[in-house]
Amino acid sequence: MAIKKEGYKARLADKKISEYLKLFGAVSVEGPKWCGKTWTSLNHANSVSYIMDPAGNYANKTRAEINPSLVLYGKSPHVIDEWQEVPGIWDAVRFNIDKEPGFGKYILTGSVTPSRESYKHSGAGRIAIIRMRPMTLFESGDSTGAVSLANVFSGKKIKPFAADIELIHLIDITIRGGWPQTLNLPIEKAGSVSAEYINAILKNDLFNSDFSKRNSVKLNILIKSLARNNSTTVNESTLTADYDGDGRSRQTNIEISLSRNSVQQYLNDLKRIFVIEDIPGWDPGIRSKTRIRSQSKIMFADPSLAIAALGIGRRHLLDDLNTYGFMFENLCMRDLYAYAEYHGGSLYHYRDNSNLEADAIIEMQDGSWGGFEIKLGENQIEAAAQTLNRLKNKMILNGAREPSCLAVITGGGLGIKREDGIYVIPINSLKP
Repeated sequence: MAIKKEGYKARLADKKISEYLKLFGAVSVEGPKWCGKTWTSLNHANSVSYIMDPAGNYANKTRAEINPSLVLYGKSPHVIDEWQEVPGIWDAVRFNIDKEPGFGKYILTGSVTPSRESYKHSGAGRIAIIRMRPMTLFESGDSTGAVSLANVFSGKKIKPFAADIELIHLIDITIRGGWPQTLNLPIEKAGSVSAEYINAILKNDLFNSDFSKRNSVKLNILIKSLARNNSTTVNESTLTADYDGDGRSRQTNIEISLSRNSVQQYLNDLKRIFVIEDIPGWDPGIRSKTRIRSQSKIMFADPSLAIAALGIGRRHLLDDLNTYGFMFENLCMRDLYAYAEYHGGSLYHYRDNSNLEADAIIEMQDGSWGGFEIKLGENQIEAAAQTLNRLKNKMILNGAREPSCLAVITGGGLGIKREDGIYVIPINSLKP
C-alpha cells in the first residue's frame, strides 16, 4: 500500500515513475524545492527515510554520514528524501542494486544536484532520473485540457471552442505559480511563498555545503537581472554589467573577467538548485548557409519566482503588459517543457541570423517536430502565424522534415485549427 498523502493531486511524473520502477532498480526524482517531489514519490512508495528529519538531532542524517547503507532499509519501493544531503547515499543505492538486483527498490528525491566529485558512480543502468517541475495549469486544474499536445502532433482537427479567461485571473495564477501548497491560498498570500523562496536563496538556505561562498547582495542583483531578462537569450556581458552596477566603467579588464567568472558560477549554482534552466537553441540540421544561433534562453523554473524577484504584483503587471508578456511566456514554456517530456520529447527555441525565430520547438524522439509561438493577445495571432509559416517553408526548402504541427499559444480566447493548418491554442485549454 503506497504512502499516499491525503489531498494528493495526480502529477504528470506519476506515469514515468510507475514505468521506470518496472525497468530500473531505483528512480531519482529531482527538481526545485516545493514542487511536490516528496508527495509524488510517496504516492509510489511503501516506506520512507527522511534524511533531514530533525528528530534525534537529525539522527537519520548522522546515520547516513556514518554508513549510508543504514538508511536503505524499508519495504520497497523505499523513498530516501533529500538524499543529496549525504551524497554517499547514491553510491550505496547503486552498490545495493548491484549486490541484490531487482526493480523498483528505491526512489530518491533531491532539490540540489551535488557536485559530481561528491559521489563515485553515475548510476547508469541502475538509477533513472526523472525531472519534476512546478505544476502545469493542467495539473493545478487551471486548464480544461480540451486540446492535447499528442493530438496536435497527430494533426487532428479540433472543433472551435472558447477558453475565455480574464486577464487579471491569468496574471493571478502566474503570480501564484505552480507550487502545490499555494493552490488554495488567496492570491495576496500565494505570492509570498515565491517571495520567501527568493529570500531562502539569498540566505543560502537552499544550498548545501559543496557550493561556493556567495555574496547575497551580488546574488540578489543577478537574480533581478535574470528576472528582467526572463525567457530571453540574455548574454553574460549584460548580466555582468548589471552585476557590477555603476562601478563597471571604473573596473580593469581583470576585474571585469573576475566578475564574469563569478556570474557564471552563480548561474551554475542556480541551475543546480533548479531555480533557472536553459532552453537550448534548436539545430534542425539543415543544409542552408543560414547560421543557427545556438545560444540558450534562460528561464525561471516558475514565473512566480521572476515576479517575486522583481518585487512586483498584480497592479504593476496589469499596467505593464510588456513585462507580463515575458512572464506569460515563462508560464507557457514551463508547461510546454513538462508536456513535451511527458511524451519523451525535448523543448528548444529557434533563432537564426536572418532574425527568424520561434519561441518554442518541441522535438520528439522519432525526429518529428512542432513549432510554437507564444502570444498573450489575440491581436498578435496573425503575425505569429506568418512567422510559423516562414519557419516551415524555410525548413522544408533546406532539407528538414516537414513539421508535424505549428501552433500559436495564447492567453485565452478562441481555440481553433485554421485553414492554413496552424492551431490556435489557449494555454488554459492545453494538456499533454
